[in-house]
Amino acid sequence: MLLWSIAFPGFGQLLNSKYVKGLVLIGLEFLVNVMGNFNTIIVLSFHGRIQEAIEQTNYQWLMFYPCLYFFAIWDAYKDVGGGKKPYSFMPFVFSAYFVTVGLILSPTVTIFGVLIGPMWLPILFLPIGIVIGFIIQWILRKINAGESGEGM
Repeated sequence: MLLWSIAFPGFGQLLNSKYVKGLVLIGLEFLVNVMGNFNTIIVLSFHGRIQEAIEQTNYQWLMFYPCLYFFAIWDAYKDVGGGKKPYSFMPFVFSAYFVTVGLILSPTVTIFGVLIGPMWLPILFLPIGIVIGFIIQWILRKINAGESGEGM
């Protein structure tokens, strides 16, 4: 289910028999994708036309995409029994946050003098979000275990 949600938000929910939620997520994905010009940005980015991709980006719409995307992944994962430990959602939340920050910074941030753009920079920010999410998850579990007097 997780892999289907990674492929397309809402597919994991459909496979989990959560039809209304799945169709809503698919509808939202289409809406945000079209309004944010995401497919155009992807094509331009793969062709190395980063400045054109930046010009085509509707940031007001596309900033919704990371939260929608990572929520759909988390939700499908949770529905098949994952995420039972406390704070399991943290890597997903911080992934969405850092990908959004990467998108916001994408028109101006360069790496070694190269403008990365609205598709590649958010992807580069993803591992940072995952790692920070796992670190915060670990810290919160330690605090929680210390308060309850239990081991992890």
